[in-house]
Amino acid sequence: MSSPEAGVADRDTTTDPSGVPGTARAREEGPTDLRLVPPALAVWAAAALALGLPGRWVAAGTAVCAVVALALLAAASAAGSRRAATPSGSRRAAAQAGGGQAAAPAGSGRTAAPAGRKRAVAAGAVLLCAAAGGATAGLHGADVRRGPVPGLAQEHERVDAEVRVTSDPRPTRPGVRGSHSTPAILLLNADITEVAAPDGHRTRVRTPVLLMVSPGDDRARWQELLPSTRLRVGGRLSPPAHEGERLAAVLRVDTEGPPRITRPPTAVQRAAGELRSGLREATDGLDADARALLPGLVVGDTSRVPPELHDAFKATDLTHLLAVSGANLSILLFLLIGPPGSALNSERRGLAPKLGISLRGTALIGGALTLVFIVVCRPEPSVLRAAACGLITLLAIGTGRRRSLIPALAAAVMLLVLYDPWLARSYGFLLSVLATGALLTLAPRWSGALQRRGMPVRFAEVLAAAAAAQAVCAPVVVVLASRVSLVAIPCNLLAEFAVAPATVFGFAALAVAPVAPPVAELLAWVAGWPAGWIAGVARTGADLPGAEAPWPGGWAGAALLALLTVLAVLLAPRLIRHPWFCLAAALLLVLVVLRPVPLTRIMTGWPPPGWAFALCDVGQGDAMVLAAGEGTGVVVDAGPDPRSVDRCLRDLGVTRVPLVILTHFHADHVRGLPGVLRGRAVGAVQTTSLDEPPEQAAFVRRTAAAARVATVRAVPGERRRAGPLDWRVLWPRDGPGGVGRAGAVKGDGGPNDSSVTLHVRAAGGLTLLLLGDLEPPAQRGLLHGPAGLPRVDVLKVAHHGSGFQDAGLLDRTRPRLALISCGADNPYGHPAPRTLDALRAAGARVLRTDTDGAIAVTGAGKELRAVGRSGGEG
Repeated sequence: MSSPEAGVADRDTTTDPSGVPGTARAREEGPTDLRLVPPALAVWAAAALALGLPGRWVAAGTAVCAVVALALLAAASAAGSRRAATPSGSRRAAAQAGGGQAAAPAGSGRTAAPAGRKRAVAAGAVLLCAAAGGATAGLHGADVRRGPVPGLAQEHERVDAEVRVTSDPRPTRPGVRGSHSTPAILLLNADITEVAAPDGHRTRVRTPVLLMVSPGDDRARWQELLPSTRLRVGGRLSPPAHEGERLAAVLRVDTEGPPRITRPPTAVQRAAGELRSGLREATDGLDADARALLPGLVVGDTSRVPPELHDAFKATDLTHLLAVSGANLSILLFLLIGPPGSALNSERRGLAPKLGISLRGTALIGGALTLVFIVVCRPEPSVLRAAACGLITLLAIGTGRRRSLIPALAAAVMLLVLYDPWLARSYGFLLSVLATGALLTLAPRWSGALQRRGMPVRFAEVLAAAAAAQAVCAPVVVVLASRVSLVAIPCNLLAEFAVAPATVFGFAALAVAPVAPPVAELLAWVAGWPAGWIAGVARTGADLPGAEAPWPGGWAGAALLALLTVLAVLLAPRLIRHPWFCLAAALLLVLVVLRPVPLTRIMTGWPPPGWAFALCDVGQGDAMVLAAGEGTGVVVDAGPDPRSVDRCLRDLGVTRVPLVILTHFHADHVRGLPGVLRGRAVGAVQTTSLDEPPEQAAFVRRTAAAARVATVRAVPGERRRAGPLDWRVLWPRDGPGGVGRAGAVKGDGGPNDSSVTLHVRAAGGLTLLLLGDLEPPAQRGLLHGPAGLPRVDVLKVAHHGSGFQDAGLLDRTRPRLALISCGADNPYGHPAPRTLDALRAAGARVLRTDTDGAIAVTGAGKELRAVGRSGGEG
């Protein structure tokens, strides 16, 4: 979240006799100039509000602000004119005539009148800026709603359209919807330039839309599209997901085949695309993490970043490094002009004076570099903000005038929001401005406080910058993610030292790739070392058990976190005087992050001692663990989400998995497999014999092969042992009611009826029946098997407790505990009320993950007990 242009500015300091860096500079420059901050906030707030209001309300509010502002300015001007018209001699005579008693009030009036006029002028300026922000946002909003496209979107009409691409294609992450994976689609921002309605009438427009493309075999062609390319597409329109968006509609493209290009991209965009492509080619020979991260770090190209690495960056709050940020531009400007803290002297410390470039030449080169950076890296919110701030700083250098970066930041916010009011509603823009503001205001003070307590200068600056950025950005992150990263500050500290070399060498590789590919590969290899370090920091931090802590989401949760942060900052000066208290707090934080299993078990009671079976809370899906010894567990199914099953296994202290059994290939049972394999010794992955759905079966084989884990098929009737565990595969089996030679299930349950079904005997004689997602035909087939079904202590209810259960199976097994894995508020109605009634009628105690959380089973016989993590017990 940090961006070093502000932090770098504060490093160009002098030292007073007390030895504290920056003191003399602070005295020289005086108090911070905050006059532009209220107008900038007024523009921002008015634009954000106006984008969500009807046009008449925007017009009325803008008019009121403008009228009141003009009235205030007119009153201040009139008061100034009257005062100027009063001769100074008359004022002195009036004071003398009134005697000494009247002199003091006259003096007070002379002081109060200019102050009152200044306040009136300031209030008028703020209201005028609010009017400008509201008016600009209202015009932009009206422009989006203009033309036939919004109306066609409300009717969900199919149209043929000519569009101009305005962004790079960006793939979505594959998701899980029920038993199937939602395919990754490509998203492109575009402007519709001509639309043909269903009646054939064609209209020329300029309407922003979001293209959603399922490219299939032509994905590579779609991913190569550059901004400014013109296409002809056909598809169905729909309204945007939220009101007040930049988009007028969403266009789901349904034309098959490669994109139909009607006009190629502009020469500038082609050149930028060739530079980015050259960087990707230069990184082809690097390690996987460096190859994925370096293009993202340099130009924001995250097409190679795998989901697990992206999750690691999110968990450690390092995602600002994946989205190209103002830090990149600041590093480049720093090399050219030196620290921008002093406009008169900064050019003497960069590359410019060493190359003999003049003052104004430095400003011109810096401006050109900034414009090239924007084109190559795309006008993201943080890039635009950093570019505007950098251009204002360069203007200061070119004119030889000193500037503070706080006014530069405020001016950048005003200009950018007036130019593009949609930035006022961008979380990325908000985080970028907050981080920069913290680095300009909080970080220097905190750094000085740390240095006064003996901390080395460089480390104090970096620590203060990371802490300040995290303090102001964390509440906004809570709104988006409902969690707090407990490792963000140390991870940002460790990554900070590698950002500059990775950026510099990465940009060097980008620049020389078109003319000298071997040199670019060498530079990329050098940049790959720090990039790999950053990826390693993210993975290591995210792998810590307590890397993230849940937190209430929404603005209420953000306000709570902001309040606690303010209290912590206010109390810090007092608490730091008590070293033992600080040491205890640091130790507690380390224990919370590391979460050693014995201590966690003592503090939380989870997992309960002697647990034999655990049903993980993975939402709408299945993931189970059978205890097979200290730190060892057999995993049955992996759920839909790698993070959820990984967290469950960490909480259970499972580091070795002799076998992963995937009952069938539905996505809500197998998509979490990468989470099981992450950081654990896994013996093999066992699957059912029916490879349906085929794409999920291929995903399992591909994931296992990448982790160098063998895959085997479950054999009907086979028996296995692992530690105290002994289990037998009851299903699927060949023959009537089973799986035939062609792999087709005899029944109408499809892949569900091919679920690997296990009868398990655990320590102490505990027996379990794990049914996967078997439907009633296969459940009846179990009853008529050669060995039949004995009574069991624990039944994992089939198919998340759906209403399709065989009553005969319940009568035969008579479980004492019935456990159901299902997601809260799932759209399928799981578990079905009639299933719950049947289980209770059969004498079973029912626990379910949507209400009880993760569930652990302990004991056997009379000591049999099931404990839900959220408090449920059976």
